Amino acid sequence: MSLELGAFLRSRRERVTPADAGLPVTGRRRTPGLRREELALLAGISATWLTYLEQGRDVRPSGQVLDALARALRLTAAEQEHLRRLAGGDATPEQDAPEEVAPEVAGVPALLGDNPAYVTGICYDLLAINDAAAELFGGTGPGGNVVRWMFTERTAREILVDWEREARDVLGRLRAIAGRHPGHPRVTRLVAELSEASPEVREWWPQYDIQFSHAGRKRFRHPRLGVITVSHTAFHVAERPEQTLVVYHLPDSADPVPGYR
Repeated sequence: MSLELGAFLRSRRERVTPADAGLPVTGRRRTPGLRREELALLAGISATWLTYLEQGRDVRPSGQVLDALARALRLTAAEQEHLRRLAGGDATPEQDAPEEVAPEVAGVPALLGDNPAYVTGICYDLLAINDAAAELFGGTGPGGNVVRWMFTERTAREILVDWEREARDVLGRLRAIAGRHPGHPRVTRLVAELSEASPEVREWWPQYDIQFSHAGRKRFRHPRLGVITVSHTAFHVAERPEQTLVVYHLPDSADPVPGYR
């Protein structure tokens, strides 16, 4: 059983207070959130079994147990999916080899013209990017990395109007990838690099937030258009689900935001 599963369960147990779970609070508590015994009671399992799960021992929880833990821990839909993936068993060892992108996929961003677009790999390496996206992201080009840019480049905090929210979201997506690929050498190296370089990563990574790619809107300081609100969506590449095509739609004109320029 994955140690990642144990870390995830502990992080979520520490977030749920007895009051959240409808339990009485008595005396002083040294444990943040629920005690193991309390979570076990709420989920209808033994404390010993829960201990084994959190220690990463070779035990296999049933779907019923996972559902009970998800309810007791008040997991979101994304977190429930992550829990089931972690509980699915040990992953096949990952190869530490350069990631390849099919030429047909690499050529898609260029076809989208003035719509910023890029293709990322498993670690958010930029495998292909068009000129409009390079301009939007301050000159970032092929060979760059979205998460590294987000946390180590000063320009990211200037370009992204809502930097903290966007940075937390992308770190949550990296955390989900780390759960799907435990021990992946390139993911492990990237997390170690970011943890050393960024105080925010050192603070946020242990919080174990989970996000998945989705459509949405972001605010940018564009070099020509000023502050703009940009819609975007993500498409997973067929046969290579960890490669993602992200497409942005620029507004026809700048979207003024009070207090920004």
